[in-house]
Amino acid sequence: MSNNFTSAVRSELKRMLDLGCSFADVRFYDEDSSERLVIYDGNLEANYRRRERGIGVRVLKQGAVGFAATADLNALSACFDRALANAEAALWLLGFPKDMGKAQPVKGKYQPPFEKDPFELPLQEKLEFLKMVDERLKDKTVEHRMVSALFQKRRIHYFNTEGTEIERWVLNTFAEMVVMARDKEGRTQRRSYALDSDGTGTRGFEWLSDPKAFSEHTERIKKELGEIVAAETLPPKRRDVILLPGQGHLQVHETIGHPLELDRILGYELSFAGGSHVKPEMIGSLRYGSEKLNAKVMVVENSPGTFGYDDEGTPQHEYYLIKNGILVNVLCCRLDLAEANALAGKTVVRESGASARAAGFYKTPIDRMTNVCVEWGDDGTLDDIVRATEDGVILDMPVSWSIGSNREHFHFGCEIAWEVKEGRITKVYKNPTYQGHTLEFYNSLDMVGDRSTWRLFQVANCGKGEPNQIMEVGHGVPVMRFKNVITGEGR
Repeated sequence: MSNNFTSAVRSELKRMLDLGCSFADVRFYDEDSSERLVIYDGNLEANYRRRERGIGVRVLKQGAVGFAATADLNALSACFDRALANAEAALWLLGFPKDMGKAQPVKGKYQPPFEKDPFELPLQEKLEFLKMVDERLKDKTVEHRMVSALFQKRRIHYFNTEGTEIERWVLNTFAEMVVMARDKEGRTQRRSYALDSDGTGTRGFEWLSDPKAFSEHTERIKKELGEIVAAETLPPKRRDVILLPGQGHLQVHETIGHPLELDRILGYELSFAGGSHVKPEMIGSLRYGSEKLNAKVMVVENSPGTFGYDDEGTPQHEYYLIKNGILVNVLCCRLDLAEANALAGKTVVRESGASARAAGFYKTPIDRMTNVCVEWGDDGTLDDIVRATEDGVILDMPVSWSIGSNREHFHFGCEIAWEVKEGRITKVYKNPTYQGHTLEFYNSLDMVGDRSTWRLFQVANCGKGEPNQIMEVGHGVPVMRFKNVITGEGR
């Protein structure tokens, strides 16, 4: 970024203060690129590449927020003027006056660990890799197969009127493989694997091309698809449920992550993707789960939820959301703190959780998940948990989900279930489902696996906001056992 542009940004920020704004910030996306490749049954189904560049300006005047964006870098001053005009117009509709609070200026830079930038590699090299994986998925028992990869790269400069100036890079790699076949009823079954990690390592193409990380899972998912197709449907009953991280990460995403976003708690998402069963006055006292439940915002090296600083310039840091089962904090940005504390009648949220995130330069930051994780426990390996289970099922990977409007109850369908009887895995079931009420479910958590069971799963397409914003997040989750859960479907 040129010195002239930096000087112009600083000058505009000062001008907003002179015009009566209490706060202003600007995000300059020097580069925002993504590439998606899909191979379906050996054919190139999608080859999509996008690149954007522009600035987004936000101002706060008399408690009202105004936002504007432009891809014309020569229109910087006009963009600030439009944001200010939008804030002044919003004064007529102002509900609770917004307040950014106080923050110390931050100077910083962040770059994720990576070795091979996927955007610097020839397209042919990436396609040959995906076709190699596709070849390995071929089998007489597989009717359809799909391999996909998604790469993201962003370079963002952030400035605000408090003197904070941040430069950060984002680089993410996502990938998934799926095999499908029909069972004897003619219903399509699937088994899949998504690129995950133990939280360490790098985020470039070298991660995807590591056989242990991705391509070596082809034989396993083909074998398990054959077992699913030949299996009976899971019979309904109450039994213990052991969630592998492949299913546990979405359980955490939908019933811990989204309900604890502060804007949902304040009611700002009600008309689009639902609110939260949590009220501001419950923060600090609500029993959310058993004492085995410790949910935490983590700063994980190899995760799309780690980006150094949020879109308000707040450095990422670790903190508990749920400690020994008690709700102690929420996902929040600076802008919503004052309203939450006013509604609660006391201070329930003391500082930003560095959760202000926008999906592009032309989107305004909102409260988003980052790395919402469940800490590993001390109940041993998966084998240890299986040996301790009299009557249960092990569940993995979602195929469907339905969530209550306030995230108070849920229903999930999974790809596969392994029955556990008297401490042994006995058979495979297809079409497994389970359901429950969020708080009752987490209060039934009685075993949490150790570090060896903990995996970090990536979510590339978390949707939220109106207009919608698609954001990437990470969830580190161990194997977890829940007691006496409703499973299967009655006729």
